[in-house]
Amino acid sequence: MKHPRKHSIPRVSTALIVAISIVLLFSGCANKSETKDTASKPSNIKQQSYFIFDTIVTVKIYDAKASDQDFEQIKGLMETIDKQMSRTKEGSELYNLNQHAGKGPFKVSEEVFQVIETALDYAEKTNGRFEPTIGPLVDLWNIGHENAKVPKQADIDEKLKLVDYKKVKLDKENLTVELEQPGMVVDLGSIGKGYAADVIAKYIRDQGYTSAIIDLGGNIFAVGEKPGGLDWTIGVQDPDETRGNQIGQAKVKDRTIVTSGVYERYFVENGKHYHHILDPKTGYPVENKLNSVTIVTEKSTDADALSTSLFSLGLEEGLRFIETKPEAEAIFITTDHKVYTSSGIQKYFDLTNEHYQFAE
Repeated sequence: MKHPRKHSIPRVSTALIVAISIVLLFSGCANKSETKDTASKPSNIKQQSYFIFDTIVTVKIYDAKASDQDFEQIKGLMETIDKQMSRTKEGSELYNLNQHAGKGPFKVSEEVFQVIETALDYAEKTNGRFEPTIGPLVDLWNIGHENAKVPKQADIDEKLKLVDYKKVKLDKENLTVELEQPGMVVDLGSIGKGYAADVIAKYIRDQGYTSAIIDLGGNIFAVGEKPGGLDWTIGVQDPDETRGNQIGQAKVKDRTIVTSGVYERYFVENGKHYHHILDPKTGYPVENKLNSVTIVTEKSTDADALSTSLFSLGLEEGLRFIETKPEAEAIFITTDHKVYTSSGIQKYFDLTNEHYQFAE
């Protein structure tokens, strides 16, 4: 589903010991942000963690009436999304679509069509900096897996020929998607986990629950407000430190917070750090002196796409772009520990880390 988001919702392939380690470390926090919710009575919190989308997903519902059946339903929703939108799971809709590249229109479900349509809209609005056909490069670099390495330039050049969102054709009436060139690979990793968070949030609201936290490996959705009418306090991850270390906190209600950063998935070769957010123009990881971009908005699908889009656009273009989205705010962290924000976020974001400062 984060380009890798962030790039795909990959097949669950992480070693069991890694999964266990994550679970032991996991306590309402994740790679990108940390949720503080200790004000409520523990007896009124029902929660469940899942290992899916190659990450730990935790759902907390602040209502004693939440049942095991609710969490089973949520599990089923995620499994359906994985079967629809995983790039790597054989037999998924997206996998089958990619296998059909160059062979004409391919029928998909309404859900997959809508997510691809949204991804193409962001590609158009960012002039291809958000690129849903980045899949061939994602597969080539394989960042986040043990055999990740810097590819040969000739291989990068060859894969770049397959990256072009304009060669994806949609037929809304018939719900078909056509990848015009053989070898093209659509990757929904920069938008898929956000879509999943929105689906879970809708289910929770539909059941009448008014207070919940959804954490998809750091994609946070704060549903409603905390019991007692308080705002949620969400920590924004320090991109230079390990999980749980923050640069500051945002106080929000009924909002989602999503971050794209160089610390999420990466490898080091010959002393150089290669992160997972690939530049669709060069075929290499984006280099623009940004460490992370955090989005705060109402829909997690948009937050997911925006965080990758703004990171790829860079600081100046990213700031201009976010100001065209009055429903969304952004926090940019640069490699020199400066914090830049969109015009509306400082009313609910506090910088608390002395190693960072707001840019003048």
